[in-house]
Amino acid sequence: MVETSLLLLLFVTSPLCCTTNQASLTVSPSSSQLFEGEFVSLSCEEDDSSAGWTLRRNTTEGRMSQCGDRWGRSAGSSCKISLTRSWDSGVYWCESTEGATSNTINITVTGGSVILQSPVLPVMEGHNVTLHCKPKTPPSNLTAAFYKDGTSISTEPSGHMTIHHVSKSDEGLYKCHISRHGESPPSWLSVTGTPTTTALPSASAAPPTASAPLQLVFRWVCHLVVFCPYCISTVLMVSLYRHRPTAGNDLPVSMVMTPPTQAEAGLDDYDDVVTAVTTEHHF
Repeated sequence: MVETSLLLLLFVTSPLCCTTNQASLTVSPSSSQLFEGEFVSLSCEEDDSSAGWTLRRNTTEGRMSQCGDRWGRSAGSSCKISLTRSWDSGVYWCESTEGATSNTINITVTGGSVILQSPVLPVMEGHNVTLHCKPKTPPSNLTAAFYKDGTSISTEPSGHMTIHHVSKSDEGLYKCHISRHGESPPSWLSVTGTPTTTALPSASAAPPTASAPLQLVFRWVCHLVVFCPYCISTVLMVSLYRHRPTAGNDLPVSMVMTPPTQAEAGLDDYDDVVTAVTTEHHF
């Protein structure tokens, strides 16, 4: 009975520890900068479709909204923007109905004539990364000057620059310039030594801080929902174990009297005869 109860407890609590819904935001084309009028598609690649992931954004103008709210066309967990405009610049992320968030992606839409195509996600240390300086009008392989944190670092006749075996020191704000075409907006290049983890967007490129406490509460509630059943099941298992009857403690004890054997009976008779003789001849 005790073993059955423990199995039932484990069966009930085990699904709770396995419901770790996560999503990863991807963008196509994979570029942190876009020209006005271009098409872009953003998708929440989700582990569990039942989590109800929604694409949200916070623009550089400080307006937070979700796909379909006067921008984009929602299709399940994806969002498509047919004709981008400068006010579409901002940070994008996926958010579940429980308040969990995915990685964030910064997108800059410019009305200028040059963009810098750089990775939208952090680059792993040791990998190679290529930056493309792209004019709005062809040809696209013009000589371009590249800058990091406002300092010129390279001039490439092919219009693209490759950083080999990137490290944390390569992290920074990059931009490029093409003579007689113009300069691109700056883009931040992130370098990480570990896989990207889910984080709430920052104040400069994320939802207003007023929503952060609510999301923190949601996370604490989720953790409690997962952790509390294990505490309860542990207490119940200990309680049931302590009250379990111990084998052999309550077995009845019986005493059986067996009659003496013939040899024992004869020995007793012999002792009686010796006693009687001794008594008769005593003076």
